[in-house]
Amino acid sequence: MGDIERLKELIDSSDNIVFFGGAGVSTESGIPDFRSKDGLYNQHDVRFDMYQPEYLLSHSCLVYEPKVYYEFHRQKMDTRNILPNNAHKYLAALEKTGKLKAVVTQNIDGLHQKAGSEVVYEIHGSALRNYCMNCGKEYPADYIFESKEPIPKCDCGGVIRPDITLYEEGLPEDQVQGAIDAIARADMLIIGGTSLSVYPAASFVNYFRGKSLVVINESDISVREAQNTLIIRQRIGKVFTELAALQGIEL
Repeated sequence: MGDIERLKELIDSSDNIVFFGGAGVSTESGIPDFRSKDGLYNQHDVRFDMYQPEYLLSHSCLVYEPKVYYEFHRQKMDTRNILPNNAHKYLAALEKTGKLKAVVTQNIDGLHQKAGSEVVYEIHGSALRNYCMNCGKEYPADYIFESKEPIPKCDCGGVIRPDITLYEEGLPEDQVQGAIDAIARADMLIIGGTSLSVYPAASFVNYFRGKSLVVINESDISVREAQNTLIIRQRIGKVFTELAALQGIEL
């Protein structure tokens, strides 16, 4: 039995599936990951080469060098016109069958929701939401990207920032708790497109106590095995495209 057939078999025997994904889920939509050779951290840009990549996505940069922060954000974090790929579409279709109960994502691009997923825990926030750091007023996705001011300001005078979790900041408690509860209840966990190297998010998979664990990732990652463990070393979009065809699901 091949990997795709085995994956279908595990899904067929499960009723409470959770998907935990990272940057590799969105690379096939044209969004670079962070740490690969072609990733965001390895892209040379004379405007930002003097800075450490992590600093450009840090709370310190936002507070102490906001012009630098917002220039980087506008140049590198605009996903408004990016479309979901077959990985996102498959997960949305699986949710509609009632088997997939939640998507837990480390991504900030909103592509799971664009594809139609409804239960999505965004543990690093979303670049498609903005709010005032002073009064909390919410602003639409376009606001920061289209603002003519180097540092976007609210009517109250406060700075408007994206609703993403930066380095040095804590994860959103409601999203974290929802993700942990979903993983703890799941009888099947699918981990895809992530190296499990970003903490504390990567530690969430340790709450899984179900029977079937599936890892879909091009590079090797270390996980604690379950009763049924399947590891597929391929692109997640390719795997889900083949799986959908086998299940008769139109993407």
